Amino acid sequence: QAQLVESGGGLVQAGASLRLSCTASGATFSGYVIGWFRQASGKEREFVAGIDWNGGITDYSDSVKGRFTISRDNAKNTVYLQMNSLKPEDTAVYYCAAPPINYSHIYTRSGAYDYWGQGTQVTVSS
Repeated sequence: QAQLVESGGGLVQAGASLRLSCTASGATFSGYVIGWFRQASGKEREFVAGIDWNGGITDYSDSVKGRFTISRDNAKNTVYLQMNSLKPEDTAVYYCAAPPINYSHIYTRSGAYDYWGQGTQVTVSS
């Protein structure tokens, strides 16, 4: 059974950096679009970043553009989210997600993704 596992979250001060990892097991998503989403307490899940199958195309929400970088290592079946210049408003549970089929487009709506990890908490203190 396909499974996604996120890691790398933690508690940091504003301005710090974290790198999240999303590793797939039970299936290979090396040829698939992967998305990162986040959900803050009391808010809806929102798109953060997405990457196409070989890393040639990426997409970011306006709120993280220029601070976050998504990348992937298909040999390791892992997608990364490098988060720099973190702000308190970045505090959320971060999820990675994979679609049911290989899309040619990076969708920003969560409904386009079928496989989700358990999430990793990122807390940024001011």
